[in-house]
Amino acid sequence: MIIAVIDGQGGGIGRAIVEKIKTALPDHRIIALGTNAVATGQMLKAGADDGATGENAILHNVPRVDIICGVIGILNANSMMGELTPSMAAAIGNSSAYKVLLPINRCHIHVVSINDLPLGSHIDNAVAEIKRYLADSSC
Repeated sequence: MIIAVIDGQGGGIGRAIVEKIKTALPDHRIIALGTNAVATGQMLKAGADDGATGENAILHNVPRVDIICGVIGILNANSMMGELTPSMAAAIGNSSAYKVLLPINRCHIHVVSINDLPLGSHIDNAVAEIKRYLADSSC
């Protein structure tokens, strides 16, 4: 299975996601897809197996991965202060990959009826969901 972690700006959330996925699922390939080089670099430092940066990298890779993980804003055009382009949001949304999204209330999106948890807890929940999905899909 190939898991893409998508992040932008400083890459801190993506880095934390990669670290926890790599610990929990060491046998699965993680691709870091950053909207900028700093974000990609942070995810690679955290242990991602491969990394690529920018719009074309995201457009090229999201149809080829099995799982996409990131904050919910990756589905929203112009989120991350404009770093996530409309083409990126469309490609991510249209990908047949299973999407595990953290409900971070930023990027002018507010998800109601969720628990207000620390970021680390949301990441733990995302990793648990990826593990559940992998177990259920017998991959």
